[in-house]
Amino acid sequence: MAQVSVRINGRSYDVACDDGQEERLINLAQYVDERVREIAGAVGQIGEQRLLVMTSLLIADELGDVHEKLRSRQTMAAPEPGSVSAAEGDAIAENMESMAVRIEAIAQKLSQD
Repeated sequence: MAQVSVRINGRSYDVACDDGQEERLINLAQYVDERVREIAGAVGQIGEQRLLVMTSLLIADELGDVHEKLRSRQTMAAPEPGSVSAAEGDAIAENMESMAVRIEAIAQKLSQD
């Protein structure tokens, strides 16, 4: 098992992950760090625990929106059980592209700091 050190809100955390998943974990941590910084910028440093809880809820809300969109598209398309409709595939591709763009932007911001 691999171990990666990530920084979130200025603090380092050592996190274990499966071998080969290090880059993904780093990208995810950068995304979380960006969201934490956004919230901290909006409400100030309100304590590490509360800040991380608020960030977790924000990310969970984003994920919930994506799930809801996928469910509504599934209902409209009604594909065969176990198959992915073209609309679902397009939605997944759009979401993945959007996340990739956001992750790249975060990475660029962090490399400039």
